[in-house]
Amino acid sequence: MIKKIGILASYNGSGFETIQKAIIEKKLNAKVVVVITNNTNAGVLEKAESYNIPYFIINDKRYPGQDIDDKIARLLLEFGCDYIFLSGYMKKIESKLLNAFPNKIINTHPAILPSIYGGTGMYGKFVHEAVIKNGEKKSGVTIHYVNEVYDEGEKILIKELEIAQNETIDSLENKIKDLESIAIIEAFQKLLV
Repeated sequence: MIKKIGILASYNGSGFETIQKAIIEKKLNAKVVVVITNNTNAGVLEKAESYNIPYFIINDKRYPGQDIDDKIARLLLEFGCDYIFLSGYMKKIESKLLNAFPNKIINTHPAILPSIYGGTGMYGKFVHEAVIKNGEKKSGVTIHYVNEVYDEGEKILIKELEIAQNETIDSLENKIKDLESIAIIEAFQKLLV
């Protein structure tokens, strides 16, 4: 049976694109059924449209005074999602969503967890900057379940890479993005059996 995946993204949704391509190439027996963003200008909207996937913008501006977490949870349930993938989603996942999808919400983090490179404020370039500044010998990608605390959910998969002596923040970021694409597909291959 084909598993249904819902995507939460705040910007470009490169992880969503990785999953979608893997589905098209028959590497994953799944289907992305809905894309939700909190950002009206998110690049992920164009991507969702190009793949004919229903998409929604849900944020406080559009729904003032409403429970955004509840709204998102209901929508994902309505689409029958088996898994939720956070593709650069910058909002904290709250209890209604966690309770609706226990051990079904998956995030990717651009460092090896647990470490000082996880938690509040540790995302994107900030992670790579800290890793380089601290003279680390390796970095990597962690795919993990989401819980109430940023980057502390149970690990699904960790992929590591060596850091070159002349590594820059940008070169590390590019290597991590490539590794992330591989890790996301491997993690879902593991989950979808």
